[in-house]
Amino acid sequence: MNELAHVSSGNKVALVLGSGGARGYAHIGVIEALEARGFEIIAVSGCSMGAVIGGIYAAGKLPEYRDWVCQLDYLDVLKLVDVTWSSMGAMRASKVMSKLEALVGDILIEDLAIPVTTVATDLVRQREVWFQSGPLLQAIRASMAVPGVITPVHLGEQVLVDGGLLNPLPIMPMVAAHQADFVVAVNVTAHSPLPVTLEELLPKEEEEADSRTQSEIDRDQRMSSWIGDVRAATQKLWAGLGANGDGANGESDDKELEETTEARGKREWSKLDMILESFDITQAALAKYKVAGYPPDVLIEIPKTVCSTYEFYRGRDLIRLGRHLADEALERRMPSIASDATE
Repeated sequence: MNELAHVSSGNKVALVLGSGGARGYAHIGVIEALEARGFEIIAVSGCSMGAVIGGIYAAGKLPEYRDWVCQLDYLDVLKLVDVTWSSMGAMRASKVMSKLEALVGDILIEDLAIPVTTVATDLVRQREVWFQSGPLLQAIRASMAVPGVITPVHLGEQVLVDGGLLNPLPIMPMVAAHQADFVVAVNVTAHSPLPVTLEELLPKEEEEADSRTQSEIDRDQRMSSWIGDVRAATQKLWAGLGANGDGANGESDDKELEETTEARGKREWSKLDMILESFDITQAALAKYKVAGYPPDVLIEIPKTVCSTYEFYRGRDLIRLGRHLADEALERRMPSIASDATE
């Protein structure tokens, strides 16, 4: 990308937002960090959760979306799950899309305040599909359709699924953003040599004190236990979802999982866990190649171990993490710009 010497004369950013489920909330914090330092985001490319955040930002509704996700708890997230018996996926995501529609309406990509590129994957032609025009919500829905988890989008002869299948960090569309002074990429499936938690990465001085009463703590513990029961029931339901009726082996599968449970989270691995974790590992590897092929000026990395793909009730902390790591990356990569923009 551009040399930092050239970059120092401007503050226009082309922003790349990667896929990664709930970790994509960190994109909100990155955007806040950039804007707080006086940077102007003039173009966005996004995949999956990155497409969601990028599209909503370009539509001017990020503050409202932020307020909503920061209020979500375990139960709220469960209520957003709409199970389908389709052989092409376990969920429709219609409840989430209804919320997004209430926020942004039926706006077209070409009518957004800044250029947006949303990336999906066409299973038929086995190639990337870039949405740079047309209905924003349709593009977002296609980009977030995790194979086997969320049903795909059928568009003409195309069967569209999550763009992360081929390109979890779509830097290439931003290479052509000639008016940008530099490119910032946010990888939320970054590899970490050792597992690191969200709590470990958040700066100590920003940790919020636990002001809950004992009764509130007891209530939350009971809620957590209940959620665990619901999750176990969901795993059994998932075991029965299969085009070939493979649910018949669910009991033996459960026993095998019980015997091979790893220390991570000290929980059993359901079929959903296996699909999402496998997808995460693939995306992490692909993201490395994308960064090597098209090195951004600033790379902000969120380790994929900070939370599971579907922990969408952790929005507040993930946004804080995104802002914190963005600040660190900006100071480290281009300290002169980072300091100048805050004056």
